[in-house]
Amino acid sequence: MSTSATHREIERKFLVTATTWRKAAEKREIRQGYLTLDKERTVRVRLSAGKGTITIKGSSQGIARPEFEYGIPSEDARTLLDQLCLRPLIEKTRYLVPSGDLLWEVDVFEGENEGLVVAEVELSSE
Repeated sequence: MSTSATHREIERKFLVTATTWRKAAEKREIRQGYLTLDKERTVRVRLSAGKGTITIKGSSQGIARPEFEYGIPSEDARTLLDQLCLRPLIEKTRYLVPSGDLLWEVDVFEGENEGLVVAEVELSSE
């Protein structure tokens, strides 16, 4: 099991209306669900490219929050998603869009969130 490179996430999120970013993007399918949702923490399970992860995030302080992410066996991730995660699950396609020194992640949601497009960028400082 590996831990995340940092234990602090600093990110900005934006709603996206344009589509020009798609031509420069690499994409991957993501299926994810939450084991808990409360104001102080979230626990997320994700399956993408055959790899499972579990992520624990604390509450935000400004644009930063504590984050811990660990690899889990893909079969465990599937079981957690199918049997224990809250509904609805989130299904989306993530596009990786490089821009200068930054890597934007643009998520195009499907299912109950179809039509939602969100871009986020992780930063090294606030």
